[in-house]
Amino acid sequence: MSDFKKQDGAELSKALTDKREALRVFRFTGAGSRTRNVREGRGLRREIAQIMTELNARKIASEEKTA
Repeated sequence: MSDFKKQDGAELSKALTDKREALRVFRFTGAGSRTRNVREGRGLRREIAQIMTELNARKIASEEKTA
């Protein structure tokens, strides 16, 4: 997660879209396959959550500065 703290907002937004797309592809590509790596999906969901958490923390911090 420390990786995400070093990136700016635009990079995080791009990473979020890329991870969401990768998760979508992962879900629909292996729909009939039983030999897929389930941990890959778990890792993608975890990274998406970490990016969203960092974006939300930044949003809250900026709102506190203006208030």
